[in-house]
Amino acid sequence: MAQHEPLQGIFVPLVTPFTAMGEVAVEALESLAHRVLDEGATGLVALGTTGEPATLDADEKHTVLAVCAEVCRTRNAPLILGTGDNNTRASTAALEALESHPEITAALVPVPYYTRPSEAGVRAHFTQLAAASPIPVIIYHIPYRTARSVSADTLRELGRLPGIVAVKYATGGIDVDTVDLLGELPEDFAVLAGDDQFLFPLIALGATGGILASAQLTTAPFVALISTWRNGNHAQARALGAALAKMSAAAFGEPNPTVIKAVLHAQGRIPTPDVRLPLLPAGPDSLAQVMQHLAAIADIPIPDRDPVVTSSSGA
Repeated sequence: MAQHEPLQGIFVPLVTPFTAMGEVAVEALESLAHRVLDEGATGLVALGTTGEPATLDADEKHTVLAVCAEVCRTRNAPLILGTGDNNTRASTAALEALESHPEITAALVPVPYYTRPSEAGVRAHFTQLAAASPIPVIIYHIPYRTARSVSADTLRELGRLPGIVAVKYATGGIDVDTVDLLGELPEDFAVLAGDDQFLFPLIALGATGGILASAQLTTAPFVALISTWRNGNHAQARALGAALAKMSAAAFGEPNPTVIKAVLHAQGRIPTPDVRLPLLPAGPDSLAQVMQHLAAIADIPIPDRDPVVTSSSGA
């Protein structure tokens, strides 16, 4: 496997916008991809949970990947692909198939869900995937969805494998295990925030960035949060982090990505707010709450803020 640069910055898992006829809205997807990169995102995530991959057929998945890959090629930006399931053999085959997609920088693979393997099983699962994958693997640790918690010791052990480069850390809070993990990381193994509202505390503890769905609503402030903290303006970073956390919490007030799609539609960035069953569209109250938070974020002074972001964040 080729050498990799440590992952850092904001990676945005894009929604899959739909037309009024229920088809993938290709032009809107392409526009979203360019917009978040224009606002400072490091890279994109295609077919993450936010993209509703469970409801897309094979042709639609191919379309989404092709659009994101072309944008990333054009912009020289990294592309992460959501893949894998709770079947080790199938996950291995899916990763091996990515050898024909050199545009993909890394694969985002969840801890096996539903079957709830032991931690030894989790280690064996990812050890096999890391050995077989032609591209770096990012562990997606989200006990809320998988019903399987993974300790700091296990993540460290997996992080020492040459094929595993990061963990998307979405445990629903900051606890002793979080502090433990970030206090002693393997070399070149990154922790990326996966719970949008906890980006700031994780960055303060040593995370290098985040994979954040709500960042597609207003990308530049998330990017600015990291740079502001690292530049030593901690008071401003705390204020910005608190405002973004409120917005993100509201964006997940209903099942993801229903509220995010409602906001993007209200901003005129996607043709419909539609999601596919079993998800239902977000209600107007959820939309209104996020729009209010976006307006408040737009009023926060941010050094070098792109004026386009200020005018559109609360649109």
